[in-house]
Amino acid sequence: MTVRAIEWVPGAGTDGRGVLRILDQTVLPASTTYLDLETVDALVAAIEVLAVRGAPALGVAGALGVVVALDEGRRVGWDAGRLDFEIDRVRNARPTAVNLAWGVDQVRGLMPQGREAVLRAALELAADDEAANRELSRQAADWLLARTGRDRLRILTHCNAGMLATSAWGTALGVVRELHARGAVEFVYADETRPLLQGARLTAWELAADGIPHAVQVDSAAASTILRGLVDCAVVGADRIAANGDVANKIGTLGVALACHEAGVPLLVAAPWSTVDLAMADGAGIEVEERAGDEVTTLAGVRTAPASSAGFNPAFDVTPARFVAAVATERGVIEPAAGQTPGDTAPPA
Repeated sequence: MTVRAIEWVPGAGTDGRGVLRILDQTVLPASTTYLDLETVDALVAAIEVLAVRGAPALGVAGALGVVVALDEGRRVGWDAGRLDFEIDRVRNARPTAVNLAWGVDQVRGLMPQGREAVLRAALELAADDEAANRELSRQAADWLLARTGRDRLRILTHCNAGMLATSAWGTALGVVRELHARGAVEFVYADETRPLLQGARLTAWELAADGIPHAVQVDSAAASTILRGLVDCAVVGADRIAANGDVANKIGTLGVALACHEAGVPLLVAAPWSTVDLAMADGAGIEVEERAGDEVTTLAGVRTAPASSAGFNPAFDVTPARFVAAVATERGVIEPAAGQTPGDTAPPA
């Protein structure tokens, strides 16, 4: 399957200068709908409702969001202060994922050189993301096959870290895709994943399209599946990786990590280097986003909990480095559980 979750379409849009187009992931798999985003309001809303999501894709959204802001500002006459304010709105729309702010920061300094310089840099960032995903997938696949000693792997995934979460190819699911291309995947257990069932709706959609054998399971089954010996490894993405190797990822990842630790099954985190935040000493400093409680207390608009019951809905958790067998980026594979850290072993760019 080849699909672009986020791209810049030249010549489109109100003034023909191009438009940011995203695949609306809130309506998958029932509908394949694309949204053209021409305003900061529309982009921020799309980020907040998870129409576009996934750390690497958010990095691309941040970079291209600067172009969206420049184009909107030109149309409506924003001054420099208002433009900076609107770009900050994009940058801060999702606090846990470092890539969104990183993407904005990568291109923002080019604004004095003009809109075309910003656009070129944003498009290069998107191309680099795809190349990074393919390289980290290759290195992660090599590591997993060597570590497990198996020719064909039974894999557990949590949330969606495929091409829908990136500019193309995928991170954690890119690793699965690389293994599948080598004939090295026996079966995938895809956790349904709260919030918004991104594993059931999105990961399963990608696995089915690629013809990869799989089943969707409820999140609460993951620990049992691991401890029963049904999987050889777990592969997940990340929204932020601290300098000591602590990993922030979708809520439920910590439970998967604890079960893997107990069972002696490796947990591999796959993410581009842009997800590593060397300024963040450890996971204690990572802000954990909380989503609306009614995502927990209702189902399809129908109340499933008593009216007096509140919903507690953290979107992410932080897994300590000691439970992370490996972190694979395009720069190589490190082993946090063995004492290696991104901060200690970061190679030159």
